[in-house]
Amino acid sequence: MHPKTFACTLWREWIRPLALPLLLITAAKSALADINYVPTGSMKPTILEGDVVFVNKLAYDLKVPFTTQRIAHWSDPARGDIVVCFAPDTGTRLVKRVIGTPGDILELRNDTLSINGHRQTYSSLAVDGPGVRDLETTERAAALFAREELIGTPPRAHSVMALPTRPALRNFGPITVPAGHYFMMGDNRDNSHDSRFFGFVPRSEIVGEAKGIFVSGDLNHWLRPRFGRFFTALE
Repeated sequence: MHPKTFACTLWREWIRPLALPLLLITAAKSALADINYVPTGSMKPTILEGDVVFVNKLAYDLKVPFTTQRIAHWSDPARGDIVVCFAPDTGTRLVKRVIGTPGDILELRNDTLSINGHRQTYSSLAVDGPGVRDLETTERAAALFAREELIGTPPRAHSVMALPTRPALRNFGPITVPAGHYFMMGDNRDNSHDSRFFGFVPRSEIVGEAKGIFVSGDLNHWLRPRFGRFFTALE
């Protein structure tokens, strides 16, 4: 077949029929919903390395596909939400928890968080509970686990962990979250690169809300499926 004829056939029978579906799929991923692979443990024990999370990009607004320009807005991230955002310093896409909303006054003392002058409530967390039981035995032994309840209406409770022997930034503030910005932290408080280091995240850099775990593979065991984590909601 002549090269020109082959090129025309390739365009007509393969490329052109697929172009529109591919454009629609990528536009939907950009503006409606997506999945996000998590390669690090900064959100342990809630999210583990190897988890793939479902991201609802319509949780707060509707954006023009492939841009950060908003078409419509109906909500803003709430304290306790797990969001996908871009780090202000590097532009890296991250999964973090919203700890401070605009106007909040935050302070951390020995890994204990205070918001607007109120110390947050902490309770014990079972080592055989969700997330914790999926950690390696040595990691569970080296960590402390708790349920942190963030003030709000209603209050939002979630799991956190600390690594007492690891050097970490366990104290800061008080600081005030400026208008149009959010303060992010990882649930793995002593091993998370978050707003303690890169500062406040502008509202425009928040992509959407992480709602659940789609699939999960154990990176320490050749991506062995963690079937118990498939299709589970995040809190």
